[in-house]
Amino acid sequence: MAGSKNHTPVVLTVAGFDPSGGAGIITDVRTILCFGCRPVAAITSLTFQNTEGVFGAIHESAQSIRAQILPVIEEIPVAAVKTGMLPTAEIVLEIARLIRNHDLPPPVIDPVMRSSSGYELMEQEAIEVLCHELIPLARLITPNIPEAEALAGVRVEDESGMRNAAQKLREMGARAVLIKGGHLSQKSEVRDQKSAGRQATDLLHDEDETTSFRGEWIDAPLVRGTGCMMSSAIAACLAQGIALNESVRLAKEFVAGAIRQAPNFEADPVTLKITEITNLRE
Repeated sequence: MAGSKNHTPVVLTVAGFDPSGGAGIITDVRTILCFGCRPVAAITSLTFQNTEGVFGAIHESAQSIRAQILPVIEEIPVAAVKTGMLPTAEIVLEIARLIRNHDLPPPVIDPVMRSSSGYELMEQEAIEVLCHELIPLARLITPNIPEAEALAGVRVEDESGMRNAAQKLREMGARAVLIKGGHLSQKSEVRDQKSAGRQATDLLHDEDETTSFRGEWIDAPLVRGTGCMMSSAIAACLAQGIALNESVRLAKEFVAGAIRQAPNFEADPVTLKITEITNLRE
């Protein structure tokens, strides 16, 4: 259905529920809508959190995940899949089974491991299953620096380290890897040779090509859910048949816009409209 003029592309997000709306399913759905796609969703975990932090969670079972997803995919053709918080090994295994057995599109995987406040969102066994069962099915995996270090087993101190981590994750089976460099910019203040200012650099390793996406560093209050926005935006673009490189560029611009506008929209940093997304493509 992707790219059809008669049908709105459907994007399936499988992620946790944040009742404060700052991240997770709510942010995924809003982002997918901003890009002109239809969101459908399955909740993996009910988290207890607000803007200050995460205070606990109740995880769904594999049976519950399957019961949420099967009726949807049996009725509606899905053009793209995005995963976020997958807290347990049984949930990761179930998602991998559903993708393999029901011919779902290779997913965009946002490997959510820990909240910004330090709460562990993924069990160690689930991380191991992710590496062996789900990453090999991925169209793209979008770790930040700490997640890339944990998955690849390497230290990332600079852009060369990002390339090394991306290569190791590719060797685990993912078709493409996007290392998000925000954490690197924060701790080392990476500077572009052509600019005296700090840069927000993300690195895409797709097939045999590596592309660096550089943008200005935006000094703004912490915006929660930027990883959710990024992966959901990329999935929505892929659902419409947009090439991966261009999907990443559009998603990066979208997230940058949300960060810029966050100080003026306390409750809703995702404020770009569909018409503005269209302008980004031109």
